[in-house]
Amino acid sequence: MKVTLGTFKDNGDDLVAFLEPRVGAKPSLSGGIIEIEDGGLREGVKPRHVKTYIKRFLYMKGARKRYRVFVSGKELTIQEIVVGEEAEEEKEKKEPKKEVEKEKEAAGEKQEEAEAPAEVEAEEPAKEEAEEPKGKPKKAATKKPRAAKKKKSEA
Repeated sequence: MKVTLGTFKDNGDDLVAFLEPRVGAKPSLSGGIIEIEDGGLREGVKPRHVKTYIKRFLYMKGARKRYRVFVSGKELTIQEIVVGEEAEEEKEKKEPKKEVEKEKEAAGEKQEEAEAPAEVEAEEPAKEEAEEPKGKPKKAATKKPRAAKKKKSEA
């Protein structure tokens, strides 16, 4: 079985260490390709399972959203997802707007906090009084007995 790492080859050693106990054989790393001997694989380990292991490893490294794993026969390929330039520009345009809105909200909250301390102190005792009357916990409703079925009279 062969795994082509592509741009993920920097983490090849970690991936080999991660796969070894799961596939039951020592994968060998050469360049950007990991090779696993088919004879050394545990019983029942298929390329689809190895794909799942690789995806789990990508998730652990925090790279799952940037890479895809393709399977064709006994060959797996880890490929980086290329996002279109237009989509990146849209994200950049949206982010500055959000930051400006957050700054406005933070400034508004600071002004409210300056006015609010007197009101907060007055509200707190009222909340404590409201909590005290809850002495008994509510009980679950009891089930009503079902009506007995009427027997048909024999004629």
